[in-house]
Amino acid sequence: MLYTFDIIVVGGGHAGCEAAAAAAKMGSQTLLLSMDMTKFASMSCNPAVGGVAKGQIVREIDALGGCTGIVTDKTAIQFRMLNRSKGPAMWSPRAQCDRTLFSIEWRKMLEANPNLSFWQDFVVSLIIRNGKVEGLITALGVKFYAKAVILTTGTFLNGKIHVGRTQLAGGRMGEMPSVGITEQLVELGFESGRMKTGTPPRFDGRTVNFEKLTIQYGDENPSKFSFLSEIKPVKRQKPCYIIRTSPEVHQILESGFDESPLFTGIIKGIGPRYCPSIEDKIKTFSDKDSHQLFLEPEGFDTHEYYLSGFSSSLPLNVQYEALRKVEGFENLRIFRPGYAIEYDYFSPTQLYHTLETKLIENLFFAGQINGTTGYEEAAAQGLMAGINAHLKLQHNEKFILSRSQAYIGVLIDDLVSKGVDEPYRMFTSRSEYRILLRQDNADERLTELSYKIGLASAYRHDNVVMKQKAINELISLINDISVSPAEINSYLESVGSALINQKKKLSDIIARPEVSINDILSISGIGEQINNIENLTSEVVEETEITMKYSGYIEREQLLVEKMNRLDKVKIPNNFDYSRASITIEAQQKLKKIKPETIGQASRIPGVSPADISVLLVLLGR
Repeated sequence: MLYTFDIIVVGGGHAGCEAAAAAAKMGSQTLLLSMDMTKFASMSCNPAVGGVAKGQIVREIDALGGCTGIVTDKTAIQFRMLNRSKGPAMWSPRAQCDRTLFSIEWRKMLEANPNLSFWQDFVVSLIIRNGKVEGLITALGVKFYAKAVILTTGTFLNGKIHVGRTQLAGGRMGEMPSVGITEQLVELGFESGRMKTGTPPRFDGRTVNFEKLTIQYGDENPSKFSFLSEIKPVKRQKPCYIIRTSPEVHQILESGFDESPLFTGIIKGIGPRYCPSIEDKIKTFSDKDSHQLFLEPEGFDTHEYYLSGFSSSLPLNVQYEALRKVEGFENLRIFRPGYAIEYDYFSPTQLYHTLETKLIENLFFAGQINGTTGYEEAAAQGLMAGINAHLKLQHNEKFILSRSQAYIGVLIDDLVSKGVDEPYRMFTSRSEYRILLRQDNADERLTELSYKIGLASAYRHDNVVMKQKAINELISLINDISVSPAEINSYLESVGSALINQKKKLSDIIARPEVSINDILSISGIGEQINNIENLTSEVVEETEITMKYSGYIEREQLLVEKMNRLDKVKIPNNFDYSRASITIEAQQKLKKIKPETIGQASRIPGVSPADISVLLVLLGR
């Protein structure tokens, strides 16, 4: 049996699966070590992928050659593009998935990689010598050796489950926690803390009166996450349902507050502000007599349902009694209650942008161990850790995405430069360059970069080149076409747009918000000139329209990028003595702790002012 590998990935969650897949695909002999090989990329919470900003991250993962988008598309049971009523920077894809099939499909993809091996066990300690990780020891006493180790431990590090006053040791309901790694790393000098997350109860759909619920269908013409043409959108969709709580429901839930571990002080970990438990919502928004919830199917061939928005650590009897007072749930049976879970994390300011730890060489962290929440944020970190672990072993340049290149770049820079004081969740508002980082152009932003480092395939790269060529041809053709009042006015009138009284450039017409290129393509005489373009797909048309309508905003953001890039090119020596700089004591302390690699990164550290940055620039001779 082989006990030595290039890279070992610990944990088979979303981060671990992406890390292992990327490292193995790039050529490293990789071991994926998981407690349960039937639960790869398990959807521990809601059976959905994507959403606001998270959907953009999944498209970026796919553009880089990752697997999450493909697995989602293959197992989707509903697809919706959120925020269509807003500008394209806010459009966010989201899919409901078949929870069981999602793990099965991930396992198929992982086992198809000849460079990837597996071991079912859990880790009790790392093998570290002279400040460098060399392997690990499992509960079975097996020693595995590697040149690099990636920890993606999710909620398993000293995990503790709470249902009312009942406490169980576990990383998920019914699964053992991981004990020993935190203690070892803290002894080596790492800073650790506790965080908390939660999950709602699961229901028996056979006991729900769906006729009393508001139905929510998927998109009539669903899209998908993967940019690969052979991956198709979902054809058969299952609906979700919207329900609301009531004052009576709130009153029953409040009756259990004295037994809630959140309010009795039993739970010490910090919970996610943007995904609070139902008891948190009732207490924080005491003026509201109703909260909206979503009932989501767990798959095609199961009666199990998930109640999004009802995460809870209240006692089982309180949860059950309150739920039976929700309209449509009068005869409800549940499969398992909601619960809260506490777990260890490590401050991500202890990492480089590659996600390698600063204290131990060749040891990488990815996912909830870094204080994040969400499948998408975890998968993105895993992908980047897998890439950078492989590149470092090959003595190649590190792979870092900037804030202007990807939401993944924003995510990692926020973690490394700012740290976390609550579970980190991505939002579009976290990015300064939202109009550049749209979900539709992720392949154009990232695929070539990934192709150059050996992850994205030549086939994927060629598809992007053809897409960009078609977009450029379409824009050029539209800029050359002029239309007469006789050709266009009847259409303009139908969409409530101002009529023209003389020939006008088609590009000026398309710039109007109410005008659609798809509509233009159906106009006799005009559409024929455009439809002959090779590879004129719906994606090409959509991105062309966005580019033309928002050209002014795009140009303005690109100027901001160029300005910020100048600061990111000014390197700070690793041994720079901040005590000799005439800057505030707070800035000195923050800079010494985080050790930013560039002036740009230093400028994004909380507590470092523009005046401090000016002083540093002078000292660096800039």
